[in-house]
Amino acid sequence: MTYKEIQELLMKEMRLYHYPVAVKFFFKQEEVDQFKKTAEFFTPVKPMTYCQWEIAARMKGQTVYSDIDGLMCGNAKYSFGWKDLDDAEIKGHAKYTRDLAQAEKFVKTKSQLPKGLIGIAVAPLGDIDGVFEPDVVHFYVDNMQSYHLAVDYMAATDTHPLRPNVTMNSSACGGTVYSYIEDEFNMCPACSGSYNAGKTERGEINVMIPGTKFKAVVDRLVERINEKGSGAITRPGDGFPGADVCKNCPLIIFKKNEEPK
Repeated sequence: MTYKEIQELLMKEMRLYHYPVAVKFFFKQEEVDQFKKTAEFFTPVKPMTYCQWEIAARMKGQTVYSDIDGLMCGNAKYSFGWKDLDDAEIKGHAKYTRDLAQAEKFVKTKSQLPKGLIGIAVAPLGDIDGVFEPDVVHFYVDNMQSYHLAVDYMAATDTHPLRPNVTMNSSACGGTVYSYIEDEFNMCPACSGSYNAGKTERGEINVMIPGTKFKAVVDRLVERINEKGSGAITRPGDGFPGADVCKNCPLIIFKKNEEPK
C-alpha cells in the first residue's frame, strides 16, 4: 500500500479527526537537498513551537520543513539536540518540581537526539510517497483510537505490555524523539505547552509509532478488517469505534424495516 492509501484507510477505519503526521529527521545534507527538490513544503515565517508546525500538517494538510531558525521552543530544541542543558531549561521546569535539583534531574532523563540534526519535516502521511520514509508517525487521537493503535502495535510486533514514556513538558517533540531513539511505540498526554500552543483543546492523546514498525501495524489492521469486517475492536463489524453501548447488551438493538413499500 502507498502512504496515501494507508492514510485513507486510517481516516476511514479509525475515524481520525486529524491527518497522521509523518516526521522526518534530517541528518544528511544530501537528504535535505533531495527533499527540497521533490516536496511542496512550507516554512515558518517566524520562529514558533514544534507542535505548532504539526498543526499545519495534521489540520491543514501542509508539509512543513524547518531548521533551528524556525523553532522558538527551548524544550523542543533540547529534545532535538539543538540546545545543551542550561539554567534556562532547568528553571523552565522548576514550576513542576520540588526544587531546581529535581528539575535538573528530570530534564537530564529526557530523550534527546544526537548532535548533527539539520532540519525536520512534518507532513500529512498521505503526502510523503516518493518524498521520504517516516522516522515516526505521530497521531493526535482520542482515548479509544489510541487503544486500537496500541492493540494493533502489540499484536503486530509481539510486544506486551507497552511502556510509554511520559515526561514533564516535551510531549509532542520529546515523545516523538523517544519513539525514534528507542524504536518503540509511545503514548502520552499533551504537556502544558502543547495543550495550548499545539491546539489540543479537544483532549487529544499523542500516539507515536516508529517508522520501522508502522506498516506492520497497518498490516495488522487490514488483517482484522478482512477477518471481522471492520477495524473496530470494541464491536467487530461495526464502524470504529463500534456502538458505544454495554457489550452484548440485548436492549440496544435495531432491525431493518422489512415492511413492503
